[in-house]
Amino acid sequence: MLLVADVHGAAAALRKVATAGEPLLVLGDLINFIDYRSNDGILAEVAGRNVVGELVRLRTAGDFAGAASVWRGFATGRELELRQAFDDQVTKAYEEVCEALEGSDAYVIHGNVDRPDLLARMLPEGCRFVDGEVVEIEGLRIGFAGGGAPSLGTPGEISETDMAQKLATLGPVDVLCTHVPPAVTPLAKDVIGGRQKSFNAILDYLLRHQPAYHYFGDIHQPQAVSWRVGATACRNVGYFRATGRAVRHEPVATSAADPHANRRRGPNSPHQH
Repeated sequence: MLLVADVHGAAAALRKVATAGEPLLVLGDLINFIDYRSNDGILAEVAGRNVVGELVRLRTAGDFAGAASVWRGFATGRELELRQAFDDQVTKAYEEVCEALEGSDAYVIHGNVDRPDLLARMLPEGCRFVDGEVVEIEGLRIGFAGGGAPSLGTPGEISETDMAQKLATLGPVDVLCTHVPPAVTPLAKDVIGGRQKSFNAILDYLLRHQPAYHYFGDIHQPQAVSWRVGATACRNVGYFRATGRAVRHEPVATSAADPHANRRRGPNSPHQH
């Protein structure tokens, strides 16, 4: 079983993983709205690289109000034109990544930049959109809960209450899969942008039910890639657009005598593929 998160338009790399012949779990953010490293993405196609460059500069500096002001100045009076342009680019982006999934045994949740209804409709035959449900894969009960934390008001964002309600429907599982990390600062804070995105509801679920594993993405440059919350081994399986590599779920026992068992960083368990 392979896992990826934060595909962000990396269709060619996704196609290689999808043809590996294993179940593939895709944990959200399939399209590339904006790449903060290169300024590429749907926003650049619609608004131009100059506007995107200024937005990236301000948001990276933590000036989110300034970035919002720049966007309002650009978008005011042309809302309908921009909405149509975004719709066209998003549809094109989903066509590319969904084509890459053709023929695979994939299970897909949505992230904050996704449009869940459109994503669910465009997935190819044999691929399954999952959200707030439990699926048995390779003998494991795997719970899926999609959605991103509130930030920009994008269609894929959900509230803390929404996430809590989704998790409540799952009950105990062997593996929990979400897009967003639990409210554990080293997992939830991006060291580049300085922003923290997480759900307390996920942390509460882990402490209550203690699944063996929790997989997620969303944070592209986290302080820690993996962490232990009680009995649960937590792992960020992104940033796929940058790495082009999936993570394979391979259960590995952790010695109780290991003094670093609660703070393990890097690709120790499971393994990069």
